[in-house]
Parts: sequence; C-alpha cells; structure tokens
Amino acid sequence: MEFFLLFISAAIINNFVLSMFLGICPFIGVSNKFSSALSMGMATTFVMVITAVVSWLIWHLILIPNGLEFLQIPSFILVIASLVQFVEMFIKKVSQPIYRALGIFLPLITTNCAILGLALLIAMKDYTFIEGIFFSLGAGAGFTLALILMAGIREELELADVPKPFRGAPITLIVAGLLALAFMGFAGMIS
Repeated sequence: MEFFLLFISAAIINNFVLSMFLGICPFIGVSNKFSSALSMGMATTFVMVITAVVSWLIWHLILIPNGLEFLQIPSFILVIASLVQFVEMFIKKVSQPIYRALGIFLPLITTNCAILGLALLIAMKDYTFIEGIFFSLGAGAGFTLALILMAGIREELELADVPKPFRGAPITLIVAGLLALAFMGFAGMIS
C-alpha cells in the first residue's frame, strides 16, 4: 500500500510538471500531437526509472561510503546524459518516425530538470531502492499524463474558434496554467 501511495503521490499529487513545474520545455514543446506526447512521455519515463536505479546505486554504494557527496550533481548529470544517448540511439534504430517527431526534444531529455530533480529528490528523501523505483515510475507516469492531457487539449483547440490574439503560445500557456491549477487542487491529500 505504501508503494502505491508513493506512486500516486508522484504521478498526480506532486506531479513534476503541473505541481513542481519541472520539465516545462518538453511539456510545451512536444505536447501538440498525441503520438509525440506519448512517445516523449514513455522515453522520459524509461530514462527516469533507469536514472533512479543507477543514481541510487551510485549515491549509496560509491559516493556516501567514500565521502564524495559533493560529486552528487556531476555524477547524476553524467548518468542522465549517458542514458539519454542510449534511448536516442534505441529510438532512432527502432522507429524513425518517432525519432523525427521528437526531434530536438529527445536530446533535450538530458537537460530536462525533471530527471535531475528526480535523482536529487530520491537522494534527499532517502528513499530505499524499491521506493525510488516506485517514485520514478509515478513521476514518469505523471509526466506522461501531463503531456497527454495537454496534447489532447491542444488538438481540440486547433478545431476551436480561439480569438486571434490567443492563438498559439498564449492559449497554450493559459491551458497549462489551468491544468496546473487543477492539479494543485490535489495538494495536501498525500505527501
């Protein structure tokens, strides 16, 4: 039950995009089509889970025992950059259309603050290995949920009669704000 609550907390209540405002760049940039939003969400979730595993191992088995806690951020960035390169090569090999649809946003996962934030939060909250995995799965699911919700709304907005001054980026930012407001309504339920 504890793991389920940790998953739900990371996915909905403390959603990285809509509550913590981490990972806004891909949220706005890739959420114009459902297929690219889903692909980006799945790729980011994969990177989050692997990052959680590898960064937990590095933190608990190398950095803390050797008194090298000050190397936390550089080592986590190195892990994330390596994983993103692996994911990029894999997607390029497996699905060229998804690779082209994600475009520049795929390598930008490396600099996605949601992934570094995840690794730092796991260390800061001193999650166990299993808790870190559930936390990363929930964070990835929440990231994917935010992208899919935004993509669905943006696809509908293309058909809507939006006043000319609000078309494009303005209505996208208004919708993002409303989604964030809706998700903040969950705050305080579970922490």
